[in-house]
Amino acid sequence: MAITAEEIENLIRGTFPAAKITVQGDDGQHFAAMVVDESFRGLNRVQQQRAVYAALKGKMDGSHGELHALALTTKAPD
Repeated sequence: MAITAEEIENLIRGTFPAAKITVQGDDGQHFAAMVVDESFRGLNRVQQQRAVYAALKGKMDGSHGELHALALTTKAPD
């Protein structure tokens, strides 16, 4: 079952309600996302990205995940 950019954004927004989130991609499996949130301040990139992947609630897990690839950029606001 394919997933949409809107569904990905909604999952991320559930954990990061105040974040600036953009998700691009239209093939149902490969996406790019930018998440800018104050909660990332003081965290390294790995910690930031793990937090976003956790928000996806298993959608990328294994060969049966709905989301095949996500190019992820995270940062705290300037």
